[in-house]
Amino acid sequence: MKPALAERAAPTGHDVAPHPEVRKSRRKSSLRYKLVPYGFLSPTGVLMLVLLVVPVVMVIGYSTMDNVITNKNPVFVGLANYVEILTDPTFHVAVRNTLVFTITSVVAHLLIGLCFAMLLNTKLLANRIKAIFRVIYVMPWLFTVAIIAVLWRLLLNPNGVINYLLQAAGIIDQQVQWLSSPSTALLAVTFINIWAGYPFFMISLLAGLQGVPKDLYEAATVDGAGAFKQFLNVTLPQIKPIIVSMAMLDIIWTSQQFALIWMTTGGGPLDVTEMVSTYTYKLAFSRYEFSLASASAVIVLVASMVLAFFYARHQNARD
Repeated sequence: MKPALAERAAPTGHDVAPHPEVRKSRRKSSLRYKLVPYGFLSPTGVLMLVLLVVPVVMVIGYSTMDNVITNKNPVFVGLANYVEILTDPTFHVAVRNTLVFTITSVVAHLLIGLCFAMLLNTKLLANRIKAIFRVIYVMPWLFTVAIIAVLWRLLLNPNGVINYLLQAAGIIDQQVQWLSSPSTALLAVTFINIWAGYPFFMISLLAGLQGVPKDLYEAATVDGAGAFKQFLNVTLPQIKPIIVSMAMLDIIWTSQQFALIWMTTGGGPLDVTEMVSTYTYKLAFSRYEFSLASASAVIVLVASMVLAFFYARHQNARD
């Protein structure tokens, strides 16, 4: 009778090398074991390739062509579209507005979110009062962008509630065109974005505050530290990783804000609320300059990748 494969490979008192068939079987098993994770990930990889990589490669290709899509035989122009975008004064205005809009929004989101999170984390308020405040503070986060835009267009209307209240309080003596005046439009859309975005910071920071060990506060109290020193030396260092992560994510999201700007001011008046996102959209769907729009989109993509790199680096450092 032919001996079993394992019996033929078993040692007989000397260091005998495994049979070639045993080694081959082991290699197959090892290779199959290594390929299992890639098998589970392959559907996601195919979807990412079709939905993410292919469109990005196509946009990069469009950005190097002239009159793509509208021209049956587009011509390769190299970096000419990038030069035209980077030397366009309207693009410079859009970049400046985007920076002001983003930095102001992120700083305000952080400060307001931290204040409300500390209020909800304090022991001075009863749990029922905290629950009521929590519902009120989270409410802006429940609205969609379309509802937020319509709501604030009504509130900031010259005949709306905001002007009525300010006039009744004696702060202004005539109606203000909040979203139509070049002097107030950027301030108005930034305020709306702050109002709509702070609950995300508040919820995340509240979770971080509730995870700070109480032993640290007890030790600081024993050392004679007051509330302000405890905040500086205990609270802030403990939630610093959350603050940095949230700030980086908010910079990426806010710098790409499009729907709120488009549905409130459309980038006007006189380009005072023109953002890079609305500028790119107008190039594609108002002027039908798809090549220039692609070049602008690639520039935004590169800037976003730089921010994403620093975010991923910070996350790896935390791990």
